[in-house]
Amino acid sequence: MQSIQLFIEGQRVDMFKDESVSITQSIQNVRDIAKIFAEFTQSFTLPASKSNNKIFKHYYDFNIQNGFDAREKKSATIELNNLTFKKGKLKLEGVELQNRRPKSYKVTFFGNTVNLKDVIGEDKLNTLTTLNSNNLVWEMSTVKSKLQANPFFSDVIAPLITHTDRLFYDSGTTSGGDNNLFYHTGGGSNSQGVLWNQLKYAIRVRKIVEAIESKYSLTFSNDFFTSSNLPFNTLFMWLHRKSGAPSQTVSTGTEVQILETPVDNWTPTSGSDTANMIDDSTLRITSEWDNENDGSVGDADMKLDVESSDGATYGVKVYKDGVLRREETGLTNDTLITAAELGISSGLSGIGQTFAAGDWTVSITHSGNKELTKCRWIVQGNDIPSQQSFDAAPFTAFNRFDFVITEQIPEIKVIDFLTGLFKMFNLTAFEQDDGTIYVNTLDSFYTTGVNHDISQYVDVNTSQVNLALPYSEILFKFKGLTSFLANAYKEINNEEWGTLRFNQDSTDKKIDGGTYKVELPFEHFLFERLFDINDTTGATKTDIQWGWSVNKDQQPQKDMPLLFYPIRLTSSSLSFRESTSSAVQLTSFVIPSNSLYLSSGTGTQNINFGLMTNEYTGDSTFTGTLFENYYKTYIQDVFNQSNRLTKVKAFLPLKILLNLSLADRFDINNYRYKINSIKTNLATGESEIELLNE
Repeated sequence: MQSIQLFIEGQRVDMFKDESVSITQSIQNVRDIAKIFAEFTQSFTLPASKSNNKIFKHYYDFNIQNGFDAREKKSATIELNNLTFKKGKLKLEGVELQNRRPKSYKVTFFGNTVNLKDVIGEDKLNTLTTLNSNNLVWEMSTVKSKLQANPFFSDVIAPLITHTDRLFYDSGTTSGGDNNLFYHTGGGSNSQGVLWNQLKYAIRVRKIVEAIESKYSLTFSNDFFTSSNLPFNTLFMWLHRKSGAPSQTVSTGTEVQILETPVDNWTPTSGSDTANMIDDSTLRITSEWDNENDGSVGDADMKLDVESSDGATYGVKVYKDGVLRREETGLTNDTLITAAELGISSGLSGIGQTFAAGDWTVSITHSGNKELTKCRWIVQGNDIPSQQSFDAAPFTAFNRFDFVITEQIPEIKVIDFLTGLFKMFNLTAFEQDDGTIYVNTLDSFYTTGVNHDISQYVDVNTSQVNLALPYSEILFKFKGLTSFLANAYKEINNEEWGTLRFNQDSTDKKIDGGTYKVELPFEHFLFERLFDINDTTGATKTDIQWGWSVNKDQQPQKDMPLLFYPIRLTSSSLSFRESTSSAVQLTSFVIPSNSLYLSSGTGTQNINFGLMTNEYTGDSTFTGTLFENYYKTYIQDVFNQSNRLTKVKAFLPLKILLNLSLADRFDINNYRYKINSIKTNLATGESEIELLNE
């Protein structure tokens, strides 16, 4: 018999002498391949001794204030013969009473990695505020810069993925004003190409993982989450929270469709002591102007004259000392705001004090780019022989705002994002003794194990050899497959894009059992490499590949989080519209891809589960799928006809129990096995072990 010691936050807990404490450990269970984050849990009872009553602060008495908080898990340690066996968390489930007196406490011991769910809770990615250190302005020049940025050095980029418009390439037309990516030298009204505000930013996935570590004080190991691991480090998430164009939001989450842009760069035509620009956006009227126009008769006046001819709807706001004094809305052409409309009592009226003294600013409200052909302050005093004017036109109020990442990041729970990422690369996770959470691929984890020959400890009187496989096939897929091109692929090919149904013997026989699903909570686009439609033979490919975020009806849609690899082209060109009437040629730009490289000769890694025809090359040489690189070794072993799930009982010595890793193998009579699960009675030392033969 072995002695068991239990400690809760460093305090030793009394245990029943005959309490049977068994712990089941499993890092990868053949019955639930996609399950992660849980190494083991175990429930047992503790006596309501004086010591335990003190530790649990008489939890059964709800009249006690500031007592034991059973809503939280407490750090705990299990020792065997005073040697550390497992560290984890303990949760008080309840108290059993007898004759109104406490009899026992029911508790559950959790493996440490389960703690992730408790720490993160129901938080969503938009709570990761440290991501906002990467905020940018959403406006033409920044989008243009990030479309050309090198993804190896820039954590935020603007890939060629449009939220609404469909792009094409036609070298035979220069009609302009459309989404033709062919650049021509005509310029002017013949401008064509991708309009800058069709693009959104994307952020490196590693920055999201780092933000999770920062917020929740977690430390993931750098075995997989490292910048040197290109299939992970090069992965980006498109910042697409809502369908269509991005919109500015306020703290309540309400979308603000109307933007407000201060008018700046005013130029005075003449100076005076009573009115002047104190900076590039503020007109200051001194008290001398009020004094000059205090009820006297003359030509005193103050007004704002705004003119526009582009037909776009806009509004004007005028502020005095930061307080709104006048607002005009629904304007399309010109407007004149008079002194009376600004709340100024003119000296011409004989009313008296004018109260114009103060700092005046002007803002334009708009939902798209707005160009003003005239924006002029006119100030006229009685004693001033000529009027003063201050001009800020031509002035363009651009469709720009702060692109706050937490307001634009897709809507998904942090734990669901992590779980999806772990399933994507078949990662395993558990907390190490130093508190670091070990994260690595399952194949890599298994390479860290050692071999134990347990032949002499096995009970030869009882064992079982069972079917290892509880299902006939495994379906690997992305949940988000509703975009136009991905949906078209399904309709044409009668299978889902990027999906794999694995059944090793499916061509020869029907294996009995159900379907096990590994589904990622991410969007998965089918990207499109553009052909030059001017070549009617369809033989002329461009180097341009793009993504389109619309549904089967070609309407903008709200996607699930989209992960992709950005690739920067430097030997091609496309036409980029800086506005509706002007375009420039870009000779470097970032395209989206499901493969890490554009040539399989450089590398075949991609984020499809099944072997797909590559969108860029049109061939099937990109064999490094998610299944091939991260699932195949384990899954093929499971599906192998000779594989069995062997159950044995063994009395393992402490030297094995205390140092056992689930990456270890057990040797029994010259046969080697992986550990599927091991259930150990800590008091007797007896272990029930499920093994998969190698």
